[in-house]
Amino acid sequence: MDSQYWNNRYVNGDTGWDMGAVSPPLKEYIDQVHNRDVRILIPGGGNSYEATYLAGQAFSDVTVLDVAPALVEQLQKTFARTRVKVLEEDFFSHTGTYDLILEQTFFCAIAPSRRADYVKHMHSLIKPGGHLAGVLFNRSFEKEGPPFGGSEAEYRELFTPYFDIKTLYPCYNSHPARQGCELFINFMPKLKRLCADSY
Repeated sequence: MDSQYWNNRYVNGDTGWDMGAVSPPLKEYIDQVHNRDVRILIPGGGNSYEATYLAGQAFSDVTVLDVAPALVEQLQKTFARTRVKVLEEDFFSHTGTYDLILEQTFFCAIAPSRRADYVKHMHSLIKPGGHLAGVLFNRSFEKEGPPFGGSEAEYRELFTPYFDIKTLYPCYNSHPARQGCELFINFMPKLKRLCADSY
């Protein structure tokens, strides 16, 4: 599942996860963020409906990451006259600090063997007092992923060493195609000194 794999899926239109619009739970969360100057990261941004919505709401500092070259080129054209930055970059190599990272179909696209790395790297990218917010699947899949599923219990065990669990509950406003299959998350990074033994 390298950049070529994802690039081929976008080039061939093999994007069954694409809802064609901003995720309703993320839209509702974004509508509650009143500071338009917060630094926001969207890893594995895909077609970036959330970034489009953020730009339309006058958020001034939005960065989208993706590893598919054809997609990134398209998005850079789409957002050329906005303040959205689109980078062709691997999340695990990305550096920076953010107030908010939005999770939407990225976690489920990476191999489960990398989930601990995801959590640690997320923790390193989010400022104290910042948030990791979005949706995670609350189901398993019969076919080998991606997407890869999971459960609330798994997520609590995985994230708790590095994050305070502010919100982790079933979505009541999922897209119809995902009704009953999503958990909304809002996690805040624990102070790094409290996590030092885990590094």
